Amino acid sequence: MTTAKRIDGKAKAEQLAGTITEQTASLLSEHGIKPGLAVVIIGEDPASQVYVRNKKRRAESCGFYSVQHSIPADTTQEEVLRLIDELNNDDAIHGILVQLPLPDHLDEQTITQSISPSKDVDGFHFVNIGKLTAGHTDDAFIPCTPAGCMLMIEDELGKDLSGLNAVVMGRSNIVGKPMASLLMKQNATVTITHSRTKDLPQVVAGADIVIAAIGRAEMVKADWVKPGAVVIDVGINRVEKTIDGETKSKLVGDVDYDDVCSVAKAVTPVPGGVGPMTITMLMFNTLRSARLAAGLEG
Repeated sequence: MTTAKRIDGKAKAEQLAGTITEQTASLLSEHGIKPGLAVVIIGEDPASQVYVRNKKRRAESCGFYSVQHSIPADTTQEEVLRLIDELNNDDAIHGILVQLPLPDHLDEQTITQSISPSKDVDGFHFVNIGKLTAGHTDDAFIPCTPAGCMLMIEDELGKDLSGLNAVVMGRSNIVGKPMASLLMKQNATVTITHSRTKDLPQVVAGADIVIAAIGRAEMVKADWVKPGAVVIDVGINRVEKTIDGETKSKLVGDVDYDDVCSVAKAVTPVPGGVGPMTITMLMFNTLRSARLAAGLEG
C-alpha cells in the first residue's frame, strides 16, 4: 500500500515567515518603514482569543508594529466603524483585521466593507474580491487561507495546472470561491461542489486536486479520491474520540487522513497543515501592503 506524502504546513509557514522577517528588516533599514497590523477583537469568544493571540505573536516575531484593539461585546456598530475609520487614516497601520465571528447585533458585511481595500489584508473587501475574480491580482489582497493552499499545491504540482481537474468542496466567500478563482488563474479546470451537489463522491473522484472546505468531520474517504491526487484539507472540526477507554476531544479535518493517505499523492494533516499557512499569509499580505503604500510594488 502506498502512503501519501504529508504536506507539512507548519514547516512551510516557518520557512515563509523567515523570508517575511528578512524582508521586513530590509524595509525598515532601507526605507524606514515598519509594516503595521491592527487586529480588532470584539467580545470574549475563546477560539477568537486564541487566533488573535497567535496572529499577534507571529506579527511581532516578523518584526511588525502590532496593535490589538479588544473591545466589549456590547460595543455599538457606530463605535466599531469609528475605530476602523481611525485605523484607515493611520499611516502606521498597513493591515486591518476584524476577527470573526462578530456578536449578533453587529453587521459583518457593513464592518468588513468599511475597511479600506488597501488595508484589507484578509481579502474580504468587494474591491479585492472583484480584482481576484477578474484575475487582476497585482495590487489585490487574496484571502489568506486560499493563498496558503495555493502555495502548497504549487509545491506539489508546479505553478501551471493546465490539464488538471480541481474540485473545491464548499462555496464560501472566505475559502471556496477565492480558491476556485486562484486555481483557474493557474489554468486548472475547476468544479465547485456544495451541499446541493448530486453524487458528490463521484464528482470528487474525478479530481487531480481536492480542496475540502465543508465543515464535516472526516467526510472525505479513500474511495472518494482519485489515486495520485493532491488533497488539501481546510476543515477544522472538534470531535470526541475514545482512546484507551478515555473520551478525549480531538481536532480533525474534513478528510479521513489515514484512509485517504492510502490512495493520494499528498495530503495536508489537521492540525499542522493549512492553519499555520493562513496566519503566515496574513503577514505576507501586511508586508505587501506596506510595500504598496511606499510605492515599492504594483
